[in-house]
Amino acid sequence: MTAQSNLEGYASESSNSSVIVARCRTSGFKLLRFSDNSKRVKTVFFDPADLHRVPGESELFRIDAADLVGYVNELFGGEAILESFVSQSVQFRFTRENHKKVPVQAVENISYKSQYMAMGRIKLVPDSVTVYGEAFQLQNINRIMTETISHENVKSSVHGVARLESVPGVRLSDRIVNYSIDVTRYVEVSEEVFVSVRNIPAGHDLSVFPPVAKVVYKCAFPLSINPSGKMRVYIDYKDFAESRSGRCIVHASGLPSGVIDASVEPEVFDCIENIRK
Repeated sequence: MTAQSNLEGYASESSNSSVIVARCRTSGFKLLRFSDNSKRVKTVFFDPADLHRVPGESELFRIDAADLVGYVNELFGGEAILESFVSQSVQFRFTRENHKKVPVQAVENISYKSQYMAMGRIKLVPDSVTVYGEAFQLQNINRIMTETISHENVKSSVHGVARLESVPGVRLSDRIVNYSIDVTRYVEVSEEVFVSVRNIPAGHDLSVFPPVAKVVYKCAFPLSINPSGKMRVYIDYKDFAESRSGRCIVHASGLPSGVIDASVEPEVFDCIENIRK
């Protein structure tokens, strides 16, 4: 038989075959059927955790009899009753292959029911995969995309499986990923916050227009805390110094716990510098 596995950095199938000998019990008819099939070379997938590298060998792996017990059905069929393995272990050679690990990026097309939203980003398991191929192919692959994950009018958490988009000429360690999206109902709370200035050098003043911003919080329902008065909105003087027009994007800090998201209006402010003599 030959072995298949998902050993990181190695071919998916062993380059050699090995004979696994065991003492089994079964009926005479089923034994005859097994004898007819025994001449065929089987291919069995083994969990990478059950394959152990042979000391001093970079491509040779062994699987012990204690672990082979879990593969009796695949090896001898569901009718066989194992008594014992004759060999204490068998060995398979997996050749090394060019590879790199890259992140998986979800492609989403999701709409939510009014007053519902996701609590954070979509979660993928695994969130990265190993890509195998020629070096010139791997150098241009920096991520693997999922198929489009589509849901409409979502009002509760969703879970599912998404296939990974295939890339011509390369092999992926995984073909599918599990995804989950935590969804909650939310309420909105708004307040006006004074816009401050940070990192301003001594002897300089920076006037910001408008001087106040509207902050809109999206909080998980039911509302457990009042987020007002906890967020700080500011302009970084370094951004002003690097700008040509004096228009700066606002920053925010101190997002209160229990707040899923917050937005600031407007996002861009006009700034005028005054230098004190």
